[in-house]
Amino acid sequence: MKAIKSLMVAMLGLSSLSITAYAAGEEKIVSGEVVIPTNKKATINPNPSNKRTTVHALDEYAQRVNDATWSENMNINTAMTVKIQALLDWNNASVGAIDGGWGMNSKKALTNFQKMQGIEATGKMNEETWQALTATTADQPVLVSYTITEADAKGPYNKLPESVEARSKLKALNYESIEEMLAERFHMTIAYLKKVNPNKKFVAGETITVINTGKPLEEKVDRVVVSRSDNVLYAYQKDTLVASYPTTVGGEASTTPGGKYKLINKVEMPNYKATVENDDGSKKSFILPSGPNSPVGVVWMGLNKPSYGIHGSPMPERISRQSSLGCVRLTNWDALELLAVIDDGATVEIR
Repeated sequence: MKAIKSLMVAMLGLSSLSITAYAAGEEKIVSGEVVIPTNKKATINPNPSNKRTTVHALDEYAQRVNDATWSENMNINTAMTVKIQALLDWNNASVGAIDGGWGMNSKKALTNFQKMQGIEATGKMNEETWQALTATTADQPVLVSYTITEADAKGPYNKLPESVEARSKLKALNYESIEEMLAERFHMTIAYLKKVNPNKKFVAGETITVINTGKPLEEKVDRVVVSRSDNVLYAYQKDTLVASYPTTVGGEASTTPGGKYKLINKVEMPNYKATVENDDGSKKSFILPSGPNSPVGVVWMGLNKPSYGIHGSPMPERISRQSSLGCVRLTNWDALELLAVIDDGATVEIR
């Protein structure tokens, strides 16, 4: 580890953009700044092109998920739920982290998929919706086998200290475990990853079961509407809804007022200057390094109003469930997907 003084010296020549972002579990952070580097930094790619998946060595549960077919009046089961969640993810209606449970993010994603397809938006499954979900993916397996590589196992991974000051002394805010990395890469909660891989050690050479993630959004996005009441980010190409993502949005009391803004910059792997408040009311600032466990995740998309932006999250399973002091928070993989298709100058409306 380098001393914080060395980190501060390394930050010279960087510009900053003030924000008030908050990560659950870091309740002493009262404000902060995203530090925009002048040099390009490597990013975390949750969907590396070299990942290899097969349908071999799948257990009975995985086969049930892949073979699941919706029918009216069928009994609700985890296999069908997981399949619908994955199909929604493939069709650009993100449910956030796939967990096999039909919660509010899944229902909202289904409603938004119906809107995109011109189907009555009831948030309930029916034959028309099922046919639309499977129109181009009927033969694609939802759960697949993946063999953990040496690079996967190597990491680096490290248990992060609790205090902001201690974290500021690290080289990066890495994943804490291979399970966390794999869950994020394959759009799953850690709990569900472990559920479908009982007794696995998650070591190099081991074959595990994971979600077969789909292709990222290809349509360009020139307008975004963020709804505080829905906790959803709606992405548009002109007047056509092309994608939706669950989000956590700061409320009026958390300095994220409604209005129309413009996207002015996009930063991958940003550093973050966190200001913490001590028990005696005094405040002190620390530079936090970049990484997937940064308070703003792996992506920052800044608006033309100081303090506001769209960014990733160190806790994807808590999107739309956690509190926030401001800004618009997405899962890291959804933020990276949006980053790739939204251009500077795009309209961002917060309602």
